[in-house]
Amino acid sequence: MLKIATFNINGIRSRLPALLEWLDKEAPDVACLQELKAPDTAFPSDEIRAAGYGAIWHGQPSWNGVAILTKGMDPIETRRGLPGDMGDTHSRYIEAAAHGVLVGCLYLPNGNPQPGPKFDYKLAWFERLIDYAAGLYDNGHPVVLAGDFNVVPTDEDIYNPKSWLKDALLQPESRERYRRLLDQGWVDALRTRHPDERIYTFWDYFRQHWQKNSGLRIDHLLLNPELAPRLKDAGVDRWVRDRPHASDHAPTWIELDMSAKKKPAEKPAARTRRKAAPQ
Repeated sequence: MLKIATFNINGIRSRLPALLEWLDKEAPDVACLQELKAPDTAFPSDEIRAAGYGAIWHGQPSWNGVAILTKGMDPIETRRGLPGDMGDTHSRYIEAAAHGVLVGCLYLPNGNPQPGPKFDYKLAWFERLIDYAAGLYDNGHPVVLAGDFNVVPTDEDIYNPKSWLKDALLQPESRERYRRLLDQGWVDALRTRHPDERIYTFWDYFRQHWQKNSGLRIDHLLLNPELAPRLKDAGVDRWVRDRPHASDHAPTWIELDMSAKKKPAEKPAARTRRKAAPQ
């Protein structure tokens, strides 16, 4: 079984002990990290290698930053940075081949406050992702897009939408772009495995939201047709969020049976005009 996880670490230097504890206990084969908040030179490659993982990373001082860790091997980098805007200096996308899967790790812009230039940038980045993802979807190899998408897909993915009506994560434009991404045919793995459950991946630091389970689902793993039939399980390592000085996200993961024979992929009209099912 192959385990792939995504984890917004919210500062890799300050939360390195938590990261190493999680890697030791849960042992994902691939771990996608976001919000490193550190330049490339400050990435703790020695400590991560000592834990049994190879890594590639795309850092940035104080903000952003993404990385892919792979157990027992070095990932083969295939892309650094999302195409479509030569002037974009944010470190938000990195991609690698590892353990027979092409892994795209992303940190989509938050977009607050909205309206404004940060929200405009969020939507423009989302458009670039949609364009690029269309090629990944059809490339004939197993692909997962994993990361912090900074979008709450539906009202079923948040404890109380009324408290977040003005937030960029819930705006109709953000949700519409996520639906358009799924309309390419990508499978939202966590929701597929838990179709009726209130399941969250993020709890902010305010008003005891963790203690009250007032969360949001914004960390997603999307599977293309080469990978989706192999999905066996998905979940959230909630215990990590309960540790002292934790990130406000918890690791979100999938398990894939890579030995299973792949079922023939369907080619429905869903690829072009499918409405996303309630998430």
